[in-house]
Amino acid sequence: MVLKRGTVLILTLATTSGVGGFGVAAPSLVKAGLAPQNQPASQSAKSVGTVKAIAGNAVTLAPDSGSDITVLVQDSTRMLRTAPGQTSLKEATPIKLQDLQIGDRILVRGQASADAKSLVASAIIVMKRSDIEQKQESERMDWQKRGVGGIVSAVDAGSGTITISTMTLGMVKKLAVHISKDTVIRRYAPESVRFDDARPGTLDQIKPGDQLRARGSRSADGSEFAAEEIVSGSFRNIAGTVSSIDAAQKTVNVMDAITKKPVKVKVAADSQMRKLPPMMAQRIAMRLKGEAGASPGGAGAGGSASYASQPGGGVPPGEGGGPRSGGGFDFQQMLNRLPAATLADLQKGDAVMIVTTQGTTSGEVTAITLLSGVEPILTSSSSAAQAALLSSWSLGAPSGEAAAQ
Repeated sequence: MVLKRGTVLILTLATTSGVGGFGVAAPSLVKAGLAPQNQPASQSAKSVGTVKAIAGNAVTLAPDSGSDITVLVQDSTRMLRTAPGQTSLKEATPIKLQDLQIGDRILVRGQASADAKSLVASAIIVMKRSDIEQKQESERMDWQKRGVGGIVSAVDAGSGTITISTMTLGMVKKLAVHISKDTVIRRYAPESVRFDDARPGTLDQIKPGDQLRARGSRSADGSEFAAEEIVSGSFRNIAGTVSSIDAAQKTVNVMDAITKKPVKVKVAADSQMRKLPPMMAQRIAMRLKGEAGASPGGAGAGGSASYASQPGGGVPPGEGGGPRSGGGFDFQQMLNRLPAATLADLQKGDAVMIVTTQGTTSGEVTAITLLSGVEPILTSSSSAAQAALLSSWSLGAPSGEAAAQ
């Protein structure tokens, strides 16, 4: 059967083990001429992953799960290149083996060896690494340009409205986020710090106290927001001092200043670690203190306001944050521009502020953001203001095709 340009093929861009992947129905592959017709498609093998190495006609594939697989490309192997976000092969173009590069994402279908360590490919669908990275950058820019965020204060399922509290220029503001039947709703996994691990969610999962980011269009008066996509999660804020560090286990024991109890914090590969320069910490502390005092309903009033979850909350001019249409500066952008810190930069007694997952039953939590050099902030601002400062948990950089969904 000859592959025809325009033949419909359903490509569901999903995430597997934190990495974007393909989900292709076997019958669709047969229809498109990408699976042999002389054998049931269910008997053919399929693997999805990232190209790890290329040697001649042998491609080493690091699959989303399991051990590496050697993919043998034949002269008869059909290879197509498709763009992240595409749901059919209508716009796919032929690609050659020599065009394949390390880091590209591929879906391979063919005949597996008896030991399942190799696969003779009959068809390969390719998403180029450069296309994925370009899509990621476009997504990041759009979230920065058209994104808002805050702490959920109310949810009205009947009207499809989520009210979030934000802080801009020292004032607490309420923003009504409206969702429609077309709004994409995602929810962070309980123990995950990765945007890629956010799964399709529902409105009833969102509760007061959750943190929420939305992308869409703001009304002229700034009080309402039509959401095209929202991502929510339930996280924990910790402020305290480092009790001990286990570099081998990549954990930090912190004495929580609020609960007066120790907390074991795991630092994962995706955890964001930064250290504030002393002068920057002083300026942020002064602004937090001034705004908490000037606004009785602000960050000092029970933590209902998100100091930075509305990107633009409270970062002094010139500190590296970018200006926002809603006023203020983006604290998360400022953190992103600081040099990354490591566990080796921490010492016993250092003051830290951390946004973490809710934690496991054993009490261990995973750091989303760990910020040190915060002594001035802890000594001059309320606990609510401290929690709000980092409440714009990092949306992060979606990997794989997750950014294109």
